[in-house]
Amino acid sequence: MRLAILAALVALFVPALTQSSPVGIWLGSLDVSGIRLRIVFHIEKEGDTYTAKLDSPDQGVSGIPVQKTTFANGTLKLEMPNLMAEFEGKMSEDGSEIVGVFRQAGTEIPLRLRKTDKIEEPKRPQHPNPPFPYNAVEVEFENSKDGHKLAGTLTIPEGEGPFPAVVLVSGSGPQDRDETLMGHKPFWVIADHLSRNGVAVLRYDDRGVGKSGGNFATATTEDFTYDALAAIDFLATREEIDSSKIGIAGHSEGGLIAPKAAIRSTNVAFIVLLAGPGVPGADILRLQQRLIMKASGVSDADIEEQTKLWDKIVERFKTLKEGEDASELKQIVDAHFVGEDEATVSARAQWNTQMDALLTPWFRYFLTFDPRDALRKVTVPVLAVNGELDLQVDPKQNLPEIERALREGGNKDITIKEFAKLNHLFQTASTGLPSEYGQIEETFSTDVLKMITDWILERFGK
Repeated sequence: MRLAILAALVALFVPALTQSSPVGIWLGSLDVSGIRLRIVFHIEKEGDTYTAKLDSPDQGVSGIPVQKTTFANGTLKLEMPNLMAEFEGKMSEDGSEIVGVFRQAGTEIPLRLRKTDKIEEPKRPQHPNPPFPYNAVEVEFENSKDGHKLAGTLTIPEGEGPFPAVVLVSGSGPQDRDETLMGHKPFWVIADHLSRNGVAVLRYDDRGVGKSGGNFATATTEDFTYDALAAIDFLATREEIDSSKIGIAGHSEGGLIAPKAAIRSTNVAFIVLLAGPGVPGADILRLQQRLIMKASGVSDADIEEQTKLWDKIVERFKTLKEGEDASELKQIVDAHFVGEDEATVSARAQWNTQMDALLTPWFRYFLTFDPRDALRKVTVPVLAVNGELDLQVDPKQNLPEIERALREGGNKDITIKEFAKLNHLFQTASTGLPSEYGQIEETFSTDVLKMITDWILERFGK
């Protein structure tokens, strides 16, 4: 009888003990502008002190220290002032989940963390595997204009050189050399395919990212162009590379950088634009938000309202002088979102956070720069490709303008191609929504890989 009573007491108290401790691995998912990003907290306890580290596996980031971790009365609080972020949530009675809110830079996102034993890696069948029929060399080169060094990987085909070469230039945001996103490494996949087929490839960490020096936060597309030019100049010094056959393949914002670099350096022999912009950023973002809202099921009336707000903001933005704050832009937002219900307050906060971002050096440049001005001056061969389901850089808006500008400048070697069913990352997709990126196992369309490779080798192969 005593044993039965003891067993009952153990069963009674074990759930309470489990609930009282947040120690372990906690997995959740943040919905950021339609993109679902996994977030992982590793929580430990030594004595009476809790510590935690943050992983963002879909962004290839792990081990970020959480500055302060507290747990009291079933409430967990994680503070990360270096990221301008925090999480606060309540643990369930059985200790299996913590439900709360993740806050970052004024934006609040609901977050449900579930306890787990391990984090499953997403299936990425295109990740290159050895043996590799090429040499991969860790390299470092200098941007002499801005005085920082950039680090990357140079893949060199086996056999007798010199070889044609490509510099890969990433899209917007701080990107590593593989352009890692949600477990995908598209630049690694591209480099692997090209180097297996006789083309050397240099891919590098953006300034301030990975092993590269420099400050990403204060840089604009103009600054990133000088990084790309430094990569071109570095390749021209390598004996394995044919200095007359070096090109740039730029994805998204990299498609802005490629033509800018091509008209400044005689070492650029060709450019490949992967979902590259053909109109100013303000126009791209206007259509981008409309397409994403439409694909997400937002009503036509709400889409029109959001578009009117964006147009008002952009009109006022263009009159703001350097150094002015975002207060006038926020006044437009506040006048649009009137009310104190939860949905209105959240929408107002999110838009106002974006208003601060608009006045950063990068956004100021991106919103007003017209890529057609550079494209008209490009005389080297150009391959421009995009996906039919690209909701971020719409092919119907951008490919015709790219072609028109190139022809206006007299360029005679232009290849334009829109691929069916591909999204902004050149994955085969259903809707094109960013929320699909991490769910799709394909990293980069083999059809596009083949076209890029064939196009380069037809013009610059041995």
